[in-house]
Amino acid sequence: MRIGLYPGTFDPITLGHIDIIRRASALVDKLVIGVAINRDKGPLFALEERVAMIEAECAKLSEQTGTEIVAHPFENLLIDCARDVGAQIIVRGLRAVADFEYEFQMVGMNRALDSSVETVFLMAEARHQAIASKLVKEIARLGGDVSKFVTPLVESELRRQLAK
Repeated sequence: MRIGLYPGTFDPITLGHIDIIRRASALVDKLVIGVAINRDKGPLFALEERVAMIEAECAKLSEQTGTEIVAHPFENLLIDCARDVGAQIIVRGLRAVADFEYEFQMVGMNRALDSSVETVFLMAEARHQAIASKLVKEIARLGGDVSKFVTPLVESELRRQLAK
């Protein structure tokens, strides 16, 4: 069984993430969405809320693609998370050249730690390349329309969270 790991904070999951998940599903039998517990980033959503949104959105994708998709919180090194879930492939989404420079460094470090795990880069579709969770949260905070960037479920959760 080929297992892939797609890591991120997913705060919140966007249409760009969903695009990468859909396309990564064609490459593996099981796709683990590694939900990073990154206290330094100060996420808007609690871990449990991020996992719930991912599970809700990925249930539909799993049915459509026939690929098992599961959410897996992690707080250790990415390469250790890959080992924990049995992943042979780490999937990373790229939006721009700036992403590549950082990702290139990460691949080198991960390969030094465990050369048996490959990293695969997927470019988001052109219509999703500008989407970043950070920008989506900022637009929502300022009362803007985020419906072009997230699903209706996530939009509703953003509005609920920001109303607190």
